[in-house]
Amino acid sequence: MLDGTVHPDFADVAATLIRLLPSSGHGGGAATVYHRGRCVADIWGGTRDDAGTPWSEDTIAPCFSTGKGIVATLMHMLIDQGKAAYDDPVAQHWPGFEAGGKERITIRHVLCHEAGLYRITDMIASPREMLDWDHMCGRVAAAEPAHEPGAAHGYHAFTFGWLLGGLIERLTGKSLAAAIADELVAPLGLDGCFIGVPGEAMPRRAELENGMAEPPSDKPAWRENAQEWIETGLARVGVDLAEFRNALTPFNEPFDWNAEETVQATIPGANGQFTARSLARVYAMLAEGGEIDGARLVSRERLVELSRVENRGRDRVLMIPMHWRLGYHRAFTLGKTAPDAFGHYGYGGSGAFCDPSRRLAVALTVNTGSGTPAGDWRMPRLARAAIGAADRIAAADPVGMD
Repeated sequence: MLDGTVHPDFADVAATLIRLLPSSGHGGGAATVYHRGRCVADIWGGTRDDAGTPWSEDTIAPCFSTGKGIVATLMHMLIDQGKAAYDDPVAQHWPGFEAGGKERITIRHVLCHEAGLYRITDMIASPREMLDWDHMCGRVAAAEPAHEPGAAHGYHAFTFGWLLGGLIERLTGKSLAAAIADELVAPLGLDGCFIGVPGEAMPRRAELENGMAEPPSDKPAWRENAQEWIETGLARVGVDLAEFRNALTPFNEPFDWNAEETVQATIPGANGQFTARSLARVYAMLAEGGEIDGARLVSRERLVELSRVENRGRDRVLMIPMHWRLGYHRAFTLGKTAPDAFGHYGYGGSGAFCDPSRRLAVALTVNTGSGTPAGDWRMPRLARAAIGAADRIAAADPVGMD
């Protein structure tokens, strides 16, 4: 059973969410859809913890990399305000960042994952270091890039957040949390949008069904040999699994994503906590040309630039073309074509995107599942339902008259 509201034209979204939620045991989620500037689905169901506490309309959920899109949106707003430009060297605004040969890395390189600073395993000795914001900003500022800026692109799975978040703090003179609250949350009236959950919001959070990241276990010799054989074969066609591990597996000891100290830490690339309605409203603003309900946050000219595909080749970390825009990847959909859609999905299954050509924004939050660093099959299925509904409406009402 679901709670919330849904327009009859988007009933398929509700039907899809029901199928996406666990049919037995614990787990829940929420989905929100905006179309033509209006919220047409805002629904939730299931449970938010092992005690069986029902998911509610204000439940915030851990969304991992989905938060990268929120931080990127804030950066575009600051650039619109004249605080920086995409092709500014990061070191122009971040004194000391030029260390390690990084003087040529620009904000654009960071946004489209071309900075070569994705190897987190070279930066830290323990995952617990990620809990210390100042320490991690210092580690990325001291790091040496894996390649010349712009020469390749590789998913900055963890480091993107400290790179962009540290830059935002220097541009605004505020903490990242305060900048998000002032620039995004207040003008859009968001009800749950946190990177580092404040104490008063902790009772609202959903807990991951399996929130413990464990170090890799020892493998039998035959499996080690098989893995080496596979990796050697992949290397011959240009796929280096070592880069995947360098960017995504800093867990040489257990790390609890549900721990209060983790939830309250500032890890912008991985521990954003959101309601689906907050994510969807941010992307609805982008879908509407940078303005919603009278609040303009991004200029139309900026929207054209931020949504332009910057690279199309195979990502060195994720090994597939992500079609990186400035802070967003292509929207993965199931059986639907959406070349103009962009957003960010996350490990664990959450995600959000917009399709300005359809004036559509979709968001999903969940607390079960794992999947890939770019989400799993659930967000593409929800996208299919929402896009299908929008296309049916467009066929009957092509000019968008209500």
